[in-house]
Amino acid sequence: MFPAAFEYHRPTTLDEALALLDEFGDNAKLMSGGHSLIPSMKLRLIQPEHLIDLGSIDALKGIRLEGDAVVVGAATTHWQVESSAEVKAALPLLCEVAGVIADPQVRNRGTMGGSLANSDPAADWPATAVALDAELVCRSKSGERLIEASEWFQDLFATALMDGEILCAIRFKRLPPRTAATYQKLPHPASRFALVGVSAAVTVDEAGNCIKARVGVTGVHKHAVHARAVEQALAGQPFIPDVIASAAAVADHGLDIGSDIHFLEEDRRELCRAYVERALKQIHQRLLDGDFQSK
Repeated sequence: MFPAAFEYHRPTTLDEALALLDEFGDNAKLMSGGHSLIPSMKLRLIQPEHLIDLGSIDALKGIRLEGDAVVVGAATTHWQVESSAEVKAALPLLCEVAGVIADPQVRNRGTMGGSLANSDPAADWPATAVALDAELVCRSKSGERLIEASEWFQDLFATALMDGEILCAIRFKRLPPRTAATYQKLPHPASRFALVGVSAAVTVDEAGNCIKARVGVTGVHKHAVHARAVEQALAGQPFIPDVIASAAAVADHGLDIGSDIHFLEEDRRELCRAYVERALKQIHQRLLDGDFQSK
């Protein structure tokens, strides 16, 4: 099926894009990589009168280090993150996540900002944004606004992005010493979306006790969420297999998990618990091996 008729705009500056968005309002849609938007338009689930393509705005692209933060432009592709030497040195978890997204065609075209703005409940980046306490930098004609990842994901395909705003960049703070991290997922065999995905980072003291744990889960709730029960169960405890198993056992607590075409509710809850434990065990091994996120 072909999309309904629309007018195509390709601004070259952020100010131009904001002006177009202000002019057309609810009749316009922003496009980054387009992997979710274009299929929806072809199915006529979405029928914008104006399509604003952000692909020519250089200010939305690229990766840079700012103090203790890695800043990724919203229009930066998954492949650019995966292959970045700067990212690999500063925050290798981002390279790990980017490398398991979909397939090479998607990674070469899809963008981090597009994924986060779409808030697909089975996407990979949301869990990592939550786990790493990312900040999302948004711009409107009235100025800039920073939104914490824990506040960004509001509902199914819904975010805290307001009318007239454009997601411009994502800020990830570098992790402290003695921190290891990982992303583990059960991929759908066709789409490679996460049937369940867990992104986690754990910091320990010299005695091996957990100082801080952050666990983001995607694929089981209506949007990516913190597994707060797990984080609380690990805090201040020895980061050892028995404690990991006990913490993972409560991974689904407080999460609104239901049945779908793939799994019954209890199956999905079990997957959530299992993949949280898998991620934490991987982190435990990385800590033993000295495979830290921050050297």
